[in-house]
Amino acid sequence: MNKIKTAIVGCGGIALNAHLPAIQSLENVEIVAICDSNPAKLDPFEEKIGYRVEKFTDYKDLLAKIKPDAVHVCTPNYVHSEIASAALLAGADVLCEKPDAMTAVQVEEMKAARDRSGKTLLVMRNNRFLDASDVVRSLIKEGKTGELYTGRCGWIRRRGIPGAGGWFTTKAQSGGGPLIDLGVHFIDLAMHFMGSPKPVAVSGCTYCKFADSTISDSVHSQFGEKVAGGTFDVEDLSIGFIRFADGRSLQIEFSWASNIEEEKNFVELRGEKLGFTICNDQLTVYGEQTGHLTDTKVHVGPNFGHARYIRHFYDVAYNGAEPIYDIEEGINMIRILNAMYESAATGKEVRL
Repeated sequence: MNKIKTAIVGCGGIALNAHLPAIQSLENVEIVAICDSNPAKLDPFEEKIGYRVEKFTDYKDLLAKIKPDAVHVCTPNYVHSEIASAALLAGADVLCEKPDAMTAVQVEEMKAARDRSGKTLLVMRNNRFLDASDVVRSLIKEGKTGELYTGRCGWIRRRGIPGAGGWFTTKAQSGGGPLIDLGVHFIDLAMHFMGSPKPVAVSGCTYCKFADSTISDSVHSQFGEKVAGGTFDVEDLSIGFIRFADGRSLQIEFSWASNIEEEKNFVELRGEKLGFTICNDQLTVYGEQTGHLTDTKVHVGPNFGHARYIRHFYDVAYNGAEPIYDIEEGINMIRILNAMYESAATGKEVRL
């Protein structure tokens, strides 16, 4: 059986720490090419692969010469749509890192390329594959939560700014700060559990108070390359509110830096029968039984959702599995994030 020929475009931290080990665990997938606009990254990345591959600094040359079966897009946000669309139209199945793109129009262009090519397009939604997420989906499917009508989600850090001065903190390349960097993770997970309700309005505020801080207490600040004296024109904290067409709602808060006790990420949803919190990947379910309130801690193992999602991508593309994600969800996600930034700039609620 021939192996699936895979290429990785973007050889930064997420490719090295998440995509590469996941691909290496798949017996039927072979990395045949890598690409990065910075040639200094190519040889060290090849060493981690463990064998010789074709190396490129222009993804267009890679697509033309290699014609890979699959492409992993692990680049800065501003080229997600361009590269994903080109790879799809070149005949490759595509797994793109989050966020889907910087604007909803760019995501719609990705969707058009997918539809035209007939190939598979997934965008990273690794938290859908946490062990805790599996349990919550089962509770919802069995009708044990009742309607999930409101809640809140977030990822808040004390000091965890990634790549200060580089592309992470440059709006033209990232699209924004922690709202677009972290918000896509847990807004997505909350909406996924709620059944992907249609967003109709958002309001929010953004702040930047720690651009000059050099302190870090978060492992996540290792992502991105710091650039001394570089650009920092994005927020370091965002807070907001989303209303859905059916009357449900969601509060959000995302920060790279703020004066809090400790870093945590969470999704907390309130149901008619049960509520639950996934906090730092651990699940607690809240309800009542025999006239008493109950708090049930569900023992789930920590797991790296990226590996399961990457396996899912190949199962969808080559084994006919049903995808857990559709690009329409990505269009709605980026509309929410863009509208949240608009609301913060104008001081008004934005209708979608």
